Amino acid sequence: MFLSTELLLQAYISGAFPMAHPEQNGAIYWHTPAVRGIIPLDHRFKVPANLRRLYKQQKFDIYVNRAFEEVIRKCAELREGDTWISEEIIDAYVELHHRGFAHSFEAWRDGKLVGGLYGVAISKAFFGESMFFLERDASKVAFVYLVEFLREKNFKLLDTQYLNPHLKQFGAYEIKHDTYMALLDEALKEVLM
Repeated sequence: MFLSTELLLQAYISGAFPMAHPEQNGAIYWHTPAVRGIIPLDHRFKVPANLRRLYKQQKFDIYVNRAFEEVIRKCAELREGDTWISEEIIDAYVELHHRGFAHSFEAWRDGKLVGGLYGVAISKAFFGESMFFLERDASKVAFVYLVEFLREKNFKLLDTQYLNPHLKQFGAYEIKHDTYMALLDEALKEVLM
């Protein structure tokens, strides 16, 4: 396998992440964006009022790592058009999950997985990768749970790679690469000292 767990972990620590390019037969490219999207873990994180109400209603059962491989496969299947989540990416992240670095946050209803997200945790940094939903707001509820979980565990960085309108509603914003690397270094030092 080209994407070993060691290579993946080293890439994240260095500020890079992989994406398969379907238009090039799934070739893997390493991305280090000049501008990076992050989600604040402090008071700047915003939850829209209707989502906050839904979250408190506990319409979904939330689990961590109950069905990691199913989550990553749903993220791949349900993306519009071609996906950057190739079989090679799936295999690599499932192995990363078995090693304790990749995690899924899942929304279940009536015993069925209906939404969720996955990412990579190293020290006090969490690198969000992708999310999916089969029921409206299921992935958003899992996302709010993720933020609460990271706050409780004193995480310092929630990386979202690229910013999109969906994430902006939660207070996500962009920072330059140098600023990102400084935040990443701080988050990685947190446990390594």
